[in-house]
Amino acid sequence: MGQEIVGIDTPIFVYFFQRNREYFERAQDLLRAVENGKFEAVFSSVGMIELFTGLKKQKRNDLVFEYKASLRDFPHLTIMGMLNEEVVDIASGLRVKYNIATPDAIHIATAVNFGANKFITNDRALKKVKEITIELI
Repeated sequence: MGQEIVGIDTPIFVYFFQRNREYFERAQDLLRAVENGKFEAVFSSVGMIELFTGLKKQKRNDLVFEYKASLRDFPHLTIMGMLNEEVVDIASGLRVKYNIATPDAIHIATAVNFGANKFITNDRALKKVKEITIELI
C-alpha cells in the first residue's frame, strides 16, 4: 500500500496563516505532517482564489505574495488546477448528488481525481459525501 494522500480544504490554510485561536494547532499539526512527508496532500487552485480574495479586498498584497510563496514551496503539497475534464465530471456529479456548493465540489473532486483517500475540512455539511472519507479537523 502506498503513502496516504489527503485533500485539504481552504479553511485549514486560513486557520494556519491567520493563527486562528480555536483551530491553529490542529491545522499546524496537519500541515507539519504533510511538510514532513507523513502524507502527500493536494489543494485545489480554487482554494487559492478563496484565500486571496479576502486579502485583496483588504489590500494585503504583501500577504498574497507571502501565502503564494508558502504554498508554492510547501513540501509534499500539490496544487492542482481545475481545468481537467475528469474533475469537472466528478464535481458536477457531486453537486447533483449532494447539492453542495461548486467550490466544495471542486475541492473534493480534485482530491478524488488526485487519488486521495481522505478530504480534510471543517465543514460538517460535507460529511454526507461518500466518494471519499471526509475528516473534520
